[in-house]
Amino acid sequence: MCYTGAMTPEPSSPPAARRQRRHFSMIRTFVLADFVTLGNGFAGAGAILAAMQALATANPRWLWVAFCLMPVALVMDVADGRIARWRFRKSPLGADLDSLADVISFGMAPAALAFAVGLRGNLDVAALLYFVACGISRLARFNVTSAELSDGTGKVKYFEGTPIPTSLLLVMVLAVATWQGRIGDALWGGVWNLGPLQLHPLALLYVLSGSAMISKTLRIPKF
Repeated sequence: MCYTGAMTPEPSSPPAARRQRRHFSMIRTFVLADFVTLGNGFAGAGAILAAMQALATANPRWLWVAFCLMPVALVMDVADGRIARWRFRKSPLGADLDSLADVISFGMAPAALAFAVGLRGNLDVAALLYFVACGISRLARFNVTSAELSDGTGKVKYFEGTPIPTSLLLVMVLAVATWQGRIGDALWGGVWNLGPLQLHPLALLYVLSGSAMISKTLRIPKF
């Protein structure tokens, strides 16, 4: 007897979308440059914790620990890119690690140090939060636009707005003020009482720095 019905098709292999995804091993993707980038973040986080300890103990020596960690963060920030180019190796996490470390070291740490030395008025805090928000936004913009700003070799020719590590200039100002004993109630410029609000003029430096970071008209050559 001949069977003329339709043949039942054999089950096909599962589509690629249904195949088991390969596990992403974070540690295995790390290269030497990534560990240096983490060192940048560690130094920045250490500076924040030292600033908190200075507030908790009223011991200005902890401020100097924080000040000393900031150049360490900068050295790590510069070194990670050089190491990646030297070894011709970079990981998929590299750019994101660098941005997150920079937010900690050159965004939050300078703001925490400013708070610790006495910028704790209502408007001071608003200025510091504005500065941190500008730093985050500046790094996000760089990550999005770096491809179109780069030349044929993939190297970015210039920065739009000042790079976030320029916030170390603010840290230097705070270090000099601390060295001269001009912190707390003795901060340079005193304090302005604007009704129920307080503003130390020194906080305006953070507003200027944050505004310069998100500027579209400032173009800083990248060496």
